[in-house]
Amino acid sequence: MNVLVINAGSSSLKYELFRMENETTLASGKVERIGLDTAIVTHEPSGKDEYRDVLEILDHTAAMREVLRLLTHPEHGVVQSMSEVHAVGHRIVHGGETFSQSVRVTSDVKKEIKRLYDLAPLHNPAHMMGIQAVEAILPDVPQAVVFDTAFHQTMPAKSYLYPIPMVLYRKHRIRRYGFHGTSHAYVSARAAQVLNRPLDALKMITCHIGNGASVTAIQGGRSIDTSMGMTPLEGLMMGTRSGDLDPAIVPYAMEKEELTLREVNSMLNKHSGLYAVSGISSDMREIVQAMEEDNGNARLAFEMYEYRLRKYIGGYAAAMNGVDAIVFTAGVGENSSVLREAVCTQLTYMGVRLDEEANRAASSQERLISMPDSPVAVLVIPTNEELMIARDTYRLINGG
Repeated sequence: MNVLVINAGSSSLKYELFRMENETTLASGKVERIGLDTAIVTHEPSGKDEYRDVLEILDHTAAMREVLRLLTHPEHGVVQSMSEVHAVGHRIVHGGETFSQSVRVTSDVKKEIKRLYDLAPLHNPAHMMGIQAVEAILPDVPQAVVFDTAFHQTMPAKSYLYPIPMVLYRKHRIRRYGFHGTSHAYVSARAAQVLNRPLDALKMITCHIGNGASVTAIQGGRSIDTSMGMTPLEGLMMGTRSGDLDPAIVPYAMEKEELTLREVNSMLNKHSGLYAVSGISSDMREIVQAMEEDNGNARLAFEMYEYRLRKYIGGYAAAMNGVDAIVFTAGVGENSSVLREAVCTQLTYMGVRLDEEANRAASSQERLISMPDSPVAVLVIPTNEELMIARDTYRLINGG
């Protein structure tokens, strides 16, 4: 059975086609700048040369047609016909309180995703365009949706509620939802396998550190707390997001700088974090390089970033009364040995003993980077959200 995984953005569509019998990738790629006559198509078929083109692609349905054309192309394709796409799985950012697990697409599911537009106005409408594009071209192919928030629906009320008037929760469902759930679920399960220990017996802290970043406390395989909140803005300092700050800063800055709500929202989401403090970049690689060249602002940005991450790890260890394993994943987590070393050398009070050689190995492959006698295991586990979406889709379509 072949499962096509779709991640639709407002002007982009990423895809990956899996053969589920052995969980191998047949092809992957993306369509960028949808809506323009200069859309960029990148197609990477397994065992064949990468294909790139610039085309007029005015909507997501046209993008989906181009994806399917390439998947079935005599030279660049990996299947003979569209009939070999047996199911489609979609990433959906926000499932609210309605969805605690992945589900098949139905008319009721689509209505509920639309109802949640207010909670994810930049993401859920785009994901819906992906679903509708598949319906238009492959009307008989079953679809499933996998929610970033679903994994965190196991959090207790003491974790997900905010200390504000309860009427705001009852009327508007203002609460912590958390994100990156598919990634946290995948790497925690893989870490348990690498350690050869049952997931339900572990206390684990998973650190999804990319341009967007979040930390999750996982006890017995269940999320009990996570750093992102009602939106992905809360929590860690990120590439361009502020993360945690005093909420009184918002009205104060608006008054002093005569900012509109839209402007302050843009400031906190797109012009803060590493980018704001360093004045250079939101890319950790460029921050580290500038820091090594004795750039003071870059060093300050790195130190703030590391310090806030380490505080969350310490807080979640306290929340679970201990920790068995710490996992680093995503672009920065998998590739920045400098950040991992800075964090772990300040966690010796927990018993963390870093294997510096394993940590600095020039590889993003999954591996243990703590010493054999370290009471707390530290691992690098590359995330694979697309595979998790494919697995859930496969299970749902086959009646699991």
